[in-house]
Amino acid sequence: MITLEPGLTSQLSPRVRRIIAPNPGVMTGPGTNTYLLGNEAIAVVDPGPDEPSHIDAILREGAGRIRWILVTHTHEDHSPAATPLARATGAELRGVAAPDDFYQDLIFRPDVDLAVQPLLQTPEFSLRAVHTPGHACNHYCLLLEEEGMLFTGDHIMNGSTVVIIPPSGDMKDYLDSLEKLKALALRSLAPGHGELMPEPMAVVDGIIRHRLNREAKVAQVLAVAGGTLDELVERAYDDVPRVMFPMARYSLWAHLLKLAREGRAVESGGRWEPPG
Repeated sequence: MITLEPGLTSQLSPRVRRIIAPNPGVMTGPGTNTYLLGNEAIAVVDPGPDEPSHIDAILREGAGRIRWILVTHTHEDHSPAATPLARATGAELRGVAAPDDFYQDLIFRPDVDLAVQPLLQTPEFSLRAVHTPGHACNHYCLLLEEEGMLFTGDHIMNGSTVVIIPPSGDMKDYLDSLEKLKALALRSLAPGHGELMPEPMAVVDGIIRHRLNREAKVAQVLAVAGGTLDELVERAYDDVPRVMFPMARYSLWAHLLKLAREGRAVESGGRWEPPG
């Protein structure tokens, strides 16, 4: 049975179960998705926030069989439960330590660095880490090779656009990482927030198109008149609710940094202008 209720287990495939953390919100949707892979020996993907009721739900479902804990990245809604869960189970932590940046879980320290050892093989499944910087520099998607299911963390979300927060977040890296996914044999996307997504390539192409359309709008409003981030977000994101402007401001910054690297924008004293 598939449920959107936090704390309850949904069976998504013979190898994969999901528990949703009780942290719904504008940026997290129904809550952070925690995935459990395998039956005899279990890998937990993105254990979520350090919320006792959620950790208890993972432990109940794991029933003494949790051997590995993997995090796609170290934002505070994805990895903080990893350390107490590892303490409770003795499981091995896999991921990449956080940069000293916004919204990061600086406590997380992996036993195995995904950059060094990207493949986890068990008698039941093979899970391969794919470096996908953009949302964060230490972001990895995880490919369940037997099912073509990609655990996307915050690289791709269901129902909303991913926020890119510089300096760890990088718009060019994000677009390049989306292109990288096209080389993988994918059958579904398992996002960090929201429901499973079929037709992965259509989803990836749609996100790339959306981002490039937004970039074109940023360049257009910049050509009309320069301004500060606060001034430009009013014009470049006039199609989104104002309540989203604080987060949109970060992605605007990321777009402008990309345009600057391409010689299409300049910044001085907090104001952005077209070149020339």
